[in-house]
Amino acid sequence: MKREHSQLSREAHECADSIPELNNMVSGVQALVVQCEDLKMKYSEEQTKRRKLFNQLQETKGNIRVFCRCRPLSKAEVSAGCSVVAEFESAKDGDLGILTGSSTKKTFKFDRVFTPKDDQVDVFADASPLVVSVLDGYNVCIFAYGQTGTGKTFTMEGTEHNRGVNYRTLEQLFRTAQERSETFTYSISVSVLEVYNEQIRDLLATSPTSKKLEIKQASEGFHNVPGIVEAKVENIKEVWDVLQAGSNARAVGSNNVNEHSSRSHCMLCIMVRSRNLISGECTRSKLWLVDLAGSERLAKTDVQGERLKEAQNINRSLSALGDVISALANKSSHIPYRNSKLTHLLQDSLGGDSKTLMLVQISPSDKDLGETLSSLNFATRVRGVELGPAKKQIDPNELQKMKTMLEKARQESRSKDESLRKLEENIQNLESKAKNRDQVYKNLQEKIKELEGQLESKTSWQSQSERQASQLLDKLKAKEEVCSTLQEKVRDHHFFGREGFYSFPFFV
Repeated sequence: MKREHSQLSREAHECADSIPELNNMVSGVQALVVQCEDLKMKYSEEQTKRRKLFNQLQETKGNIRVFCRCRPLSKAEVSAGCSVVAEFESAKDGDLGILTGSSTKKTFKFDRVFTPKDDQVDVFADASPLVVSVLDGYNVCIFAYGQTGTGKTFTMEGTEHNRGVNYRTLEQLFRTAQERSETFTYSISVSVLEVYNEQIRDLLATSPTSKKLEIKQASEGFHNVPGIVEAKVENIKEVWDVLQAGSNARAVGSNNVNEHSSRSHCMLCIMVRSRNLISGECTRSKLWLVDLAGSERLAKTDVQGERLKEAQNINRSLSALGDVISALANKSSHIPYRNSKLTHLLQDSLGGDSKTLMLVQISPSDKDLGETLSSLNFATRVRGVELGPAKKQIDPNELQKMKTMLEKARQESRSKDESLRKLEENIQNLESKAKNRDQVYKNLQEKIKELEGQLESKTSWQSQSERQASQLLDKLKAKEEVCSTLQEKVRDHHFFGREGFYSFPFFV
């Protein structure tokens, strides 16, 4: 009975000692579950935010932005008594008025209108946000359009002391890249191409080549020109050297509209490769800076021979650009990008994957009214084109790696979900066992009390039995003493009988 009581007491104490440890385990598991739930909630919130941003981006219509810039009257135009047909009363609101007659005016609406008083800094200030998005992985195209002599080359190239969009763009890219150097690494390279008589020329090639340069479609729909020089630039001085080399190599002819007018499309392509040092994401984007050849009609140029051929090819490529714009505006199923080298090269920039800005350059002179209206009407058509949402250009070399990482992440997510499910089951089992142990502990306590009561009763009975036994023992001893006395008397009786005394029974 004592052993049973001792064993039950020991089991009860062991059970009681294990309760705090079990409670600690349950508390730890519950804390982990709370942490997991918190992480799941944050993950869900982040996914919701990302989906919302993505949907907003999808819903945003990516119209081509159009800026209009008007140059001042030239000295020759002032001397000739030319009048100004452009009005800038509402230029800050993007409205441009053109006097088409003595009492008639036509108004054009653009995203920005620059007056002759606006300088290169003003023009680039409005274009720079578009430029910075190249570093974020988006394709961007900025092109200048207009008749010869309206300042396209000045806007894009500028001079050594009054830089244009090209130089300022690269300067901005390097400055922003430096600001992001702690989280991103960038590699910037520059190519300078010329589309001349429907042939592509590499203006950075050190020696002429007989091999024709053709446009190829690389992986993931990326268009490039194999074999062209990609000059890697690491500072702004190297940028200026490259731009000067390209400008010097550009084909320049002479006609009687502008004796220094370029008769080719000059295309500066800036390739940007980036790597996010935190997420590891790699992008490869490009920025086209295009100085288009003059858009004037053949009748006005009054050229012959080689110059006539140039003008015909220029007008053909600009006409192809117009066809592409019309097809995009009408949302045609087929867009004729391949009808000219110019539009084929710009396919990435006009096909919905990029952000595009058109700078339409005009003359204020009444002598150029016809060409000005033609340029502005074309620019208005361009402004109505919806390219759709721009897309971040993931480096195709990293795309497969990212897909593998995504699949791995999905598998890990599924595995974690399964682990979480099992953990929740284990918690439920532990909680059930804890409840059972609590009941067992309670039952043991009750049984211990019952046994202690029984033990107390048995102890009392045992004490009483011991007292009774003691009393019986005392009586037994007394009887033994009486018996001993009687036995001695009997022995004495027999002794006297042998010695001659008469014997008689002790008891009668």
